[in-house]
Order: sequence, then C-alpha cells, then structure tokens
Amino acid sequence: MWLGRMEEATRRKRRSKLVRVGAYVAEVEVELIYTDAGWAPYLSLSDALKLDEVRELLRQGEIEFATRLARVFELTPVAV
Repeated sequence: MWLGRMEEATRRKRRSKLVRVGAYVAEVEVELIYTDAGWAPYLSLSDALKLDEVRELLRQGEIEFATRLARVFELTPVAV
C-alpha cells in the first residue's frame, strides 16, 4: 500500500538542461521527477548518464555523436 501512495505523489516534467563545454552548449531533453518526499526534483539514472555522456562527447570533440543525443550549439563571442 505504501508503494501505491508513493507512485500517486510522483509527477514528471520534460525539461531541457544545458551542458556547456568550451565553445559548445548542448541542450539535452530530460525528465525531472517530483515527489513529496526527499530530494525532489531529481533525474532518473538514465537521464543523468545521458547528461554525462553528452558532456564527455563535447570534451572529446565528438560533436557529431553529441548531436545524436542533444541539440548542440557553438558559442560565438560578441564584440562590444
């Protein structure tokens, strides 16, 4: 029974998280999990690993592979 109450109190929302590495920013779609207990909101393990993988791909310069998991943008400085 307690488990059933926990499931009822769980809400999920899709959000974009930004990962910046050097001159690149990746926009990664993740699902935030909200509960009435604990450390809400939090990510699922698979979404946390996805963020880590995108970050590592950007660090290694594997932009093409990173674009398979996220939208990747190149930052351009604006002269003032």
